[in-house]
Amino acid sequence: MNKTRLFIRTSRGNGIVARTPGRARQRGYTLIEIIVAFAILALGLTLLLGTLSGATRQVRAAGDAGRAALHAQSLLDEFGNLPQPQHRDGELEQGRYRWRLDVEPWQDPSPRTAASPTDPNGAHLVHLRLQVEWGDGTPAQRIEVTSLRLVLPPAEGVSAP
Repeated sequence: MNKTRLFIRTSRGNGIVARTPGRARQRGYTLIEIIVAFAILALGLTLLLGTLSGATRQVRAAGDAGRAALHAQSLLDEFGNLPQPQHRDGELEQGRYRWRLDVEPWQDPSPRTAASPTDPNGAHLVHLRLQVEWGDGTPAQRIEVTSLRLVLPPAEGVSAP
């Protein structure tokens, strides 16, 4: 590789000119280049922070939905054996979650024939429909769980609950 040396002439005041090694004029960044670099950096940081805040919202929404599902499971365990059609509602966590449970007799969608009578004192199915809402109750902030439960007739000598 060919190395080139640059010598700068300096005068010492006594008429002798000395040549000393030096550098060529140093080039730095211009103000425009620095402003453009900061603008690109600011744009990149804005996009990064926007992505992080969106991810934070999604994590919170997933946490709320998971907590609502746990509440729904708990409520179905508590009220899952209601033998009579009824409606119940309430709140959990100081009103953060609201719930409504509807218990209705299940209607068999298959066509009935006259040859298939039903026993009024036999076991029957009830349809449970539970809605748990949080926030403002938009569809993204609501879960609905449906279930069928078999209700057994009360044993002889035991009153129904």
